Amino acid sequence: MIVGVPKEIKDNEYRVALTPGGAKELIDAGHSVLVQTQAGDGSGFSDSQYQAVGAKIVPTAADAWSAEMVVKVKEPQPQEFDCLRGDLLLFTYLHLAAEERLTHELMRRGTTSIAYETVELPNGHLPLLTPMSEVAGRMAVQVGAHYLERAHGGRGKLLGGVPGVRPADVAIIGAGVVGTNAAMMALGMGASVYMLDVDLDRLRYLDQVMRGRIMTIASNALNIAATVRRADLVIGAVLIAGAKAPRLVTREMIGEMQPGSVIVDVAVDQGGCVETIHATTHSNPVYEVAGVTHYGVANMPGAVPRTSTYALSNATLPYMIRLASRGFEDAVLSNPALAKGVNVYKGKVTYKAVAEAFAGVEYAPLDTVL
Repeated sequence: MIVGVPKEIKDNEYRVALTPGGAKELIDAGHSVLVQTQAGDGSGFSDSQYQAVGAKIVPTAADAWSAEMVVKVKEPQPQEFDCLRGDLLLFTYLHLAAEERLTHELMRRGTTSIAYETVELPNGHLPLLTPMSEVAGRMAVQVGAHYLERAHGGRGKLLGGVPGVRPADVAIIGAGVVGTNAAMMALGMGASVYMLDVDLDRLRYLDQVMRGRIMTIASNALNIAATVRRADLVIGAVLIAGAKAPRLVTREMIGEMQPGSVIVDVAVDQGGCVETIHATTHSNPVYEVAGVTHYGVANMPGAVPRTSTYALSNATLPYMIRLASRGFEDAVLSNPALAKGVNVYKGKVTYKAVAEAFAGVEYAPLDTVL
């Protein structure tokens, strides 16, 4: 199969879908790899490194998109829509429940679309979302600490405090991969950490592994309101696989926070779990509502592309090789985890949570379309 790697064009997105090492694995398996020139520059990979393993460097995005399978990091941007076509297999993060226009474009153009974030193992683990959730969870604390500084509009609080002075209070809503990594970082910086989740077994587990150093709280509207009210930094870490994130932090709760407090909503790429959040960019990352700084960058890991590209490629490469070697239908029929990644096929939405996100979009189970 011919595999294309276009350069990412989302605002300040420096990741690339395939490392030179990953390209070599595909080529050794008998496939061809087309890499758009400078696609790897942001992650520190030169064109010559790809050429050295046998990849072909192509001059334009259209050349890379001409491949049979295109692998990316982020969802296609509007200027890439004309590259979508019926005989194309697209493998990337899509987050379609928050992307109605893109959903309709993929349906209209008949592009076979597999989303990294909905590939799901039998135990519920999301192997292709996990590495970027780890990065984003850890970054959320760094970002929050930065915007708590007075020079950046914050309350002027050091996350860890100092002897004799209280540390900052960090509220983490959601105890999954993002939330757990955020808690680890916040604890490491000396903050007081409060974690909310509806899964009591998960909270018990985290209480044990973190040896009681975080305050675990059952998530409900009253507890969220009380915890958010006292927090200096709120991190939104809620995930329902493939679906829009539930709005758990209301505008009223935001109004009760101290001026100069900070919200980092990592769930923004699925619509966000904070009522007042909207997606921002690395170029213009924050805005204020009721005196509270909101950070809503939807591609946070793009700011640390060297780490993120390696982490993502490590996870996605086996699935890329499987798709290229066995073809789409055989690959998904023989791998239930990969089958769950299919969001759009033959113009039909095959992932239920995406169909439910939009009026007038019907859900077609994948086995009825294959």
